[in-house]
Amino acid sequence: MNPALVTERSFWPLDFFLPAAQSQAERVFCELLSRHLSDCHVVFQTGSERVRAGALDAPPVATVAVKDPDFYVECLTRGSLGMAECYMREGFDVIEGTLAALLEALLRNQVPRKLRHDYRFLRDILVIKARNVLRAPATNVRAHYDIGPELFTAFLDSSLTYSCGYARSEDDSLETLQRNKLDRICTKLRLEPGQRVLDIGCGFGGLLMHAAKEYGVHGVGITTSRSHHELGNQRIRAANLGDRLRIELRDHTQPWPREFDRVVSVGMMEHLARSEYRRYVANIAGALKPGGLGLVHAIGCNGRQNRHDPFIQKYIFPGSAQPKLSEITHELESHALLTLDVENIVRHYAYTCQRWLENFEAHADELPRDRYDTRFRRMWQFYLEAGTAAARAAESAVYQVLFTNDPALPLPLARV
Repeated sequence: MNPALVTERSFWPLDFFLPAAQSQAERVFCELLSRHLSDCHVVFQTGSERVRAGALDAPPVATVAVKDPDFYVECLTRGSLGMAECYMREGFDVIEGTLAALLEALLRNQVPRKLRHDYRFLRDILVIKARNVLRAPATNVRAHYDIGPELFTAFLDSSLTYSCGYARSEDDSLETLQRNKLDRICTKLRLEPGQRVLDIGCGFGGLLMHAAKEYGVHGVGITTSRSHHELGNQRIRAANLGDRLRIELRDHTQPWPREFDRVVSVGMMEHLARSEYRRYVANIAGALKPGGLGLVHAIGCNGRQNRHDPFIQKYIFPGSAQPKLSEITHELESHALLTLDVENIVRHYAYTCQRWLENFEAHADELPRDRYDTRFRRMWQFYLEAGTAAARAAESAVYQVLFTNDPALPLPLARV
């Protein structure tokens, strides 16, 4: 037995009463963690037996109550997607610690990356996969939820801003996080009264409304979402800003006349296919008046390879492709837009996801069960916990890239 793996059992060894694939999967998974978790350990509890895996002289990061015997098989053969779907069907729960802390530990210790180069474990996993194929496959039905505005009002702040906030304190509320972020963007863009602002992918209009109230600008937002279009314009009228702001139901591919002093796009670029980047930036460049400023805020890739998380791709943001910084700046350069400042605020995304999760859990019971069932709620919880973990330990980024079309534009001596 691996000396780094300690078992506390009240029954015969698992091999005696579980199918071979499940038994081997538990052994391989726990040995994998024992080999690669260097700064913590995890406790797995099945019924009344507990198994500890990882660095046993380090503190435990989580206790996982395993309810579905396929848990270990799913984690080994299907990675984050297998773990997520097992969680969605109530196959396991984290009963001590948090799911975010468990996922962060796996990322921080680079377990997925190390696994790709650990040929001994890869061999064992191939055997488990082969055995698993012979078993009767469970039907995998992907539910298509028509996510309505009640979900967003359940977990977002009052501005309905659905993007990374900015923390000045670990205790900042969600309202404060988002107000900090909106004001930081407006300050970077040097907004002044009377300027015209174009917001590409404006959501429910939170940034435009903040800019109009606090900086006196006029603006237009565009979105392809009917929900954003309808509710956003309702919010604008309710705030008595209809004479200065409007949201149009319009695709980003339609060019604009050169009539805007500022162009901003928050949380939009990561939803575009790479083939769309050129036209997206070209239309930004085409909308900016001489001496204009623009800012793109996007969830990005900060690693050599852009590895798309299969859970996020399947359930949360299908078709998303987080841009690399080099891809963003390449397109800016190709359209005569000069980069003035780049800031990676990814650590702030952890605080944002934490606050979203707190709100979601506080208001989940208010959501209609016929549209947001237990499976959906656990999916959404896994998404927010995974976002917290990724912001702390993954090769991810949240870029804010500030740029101009004027090489002679005066620059401040210090960053915002």
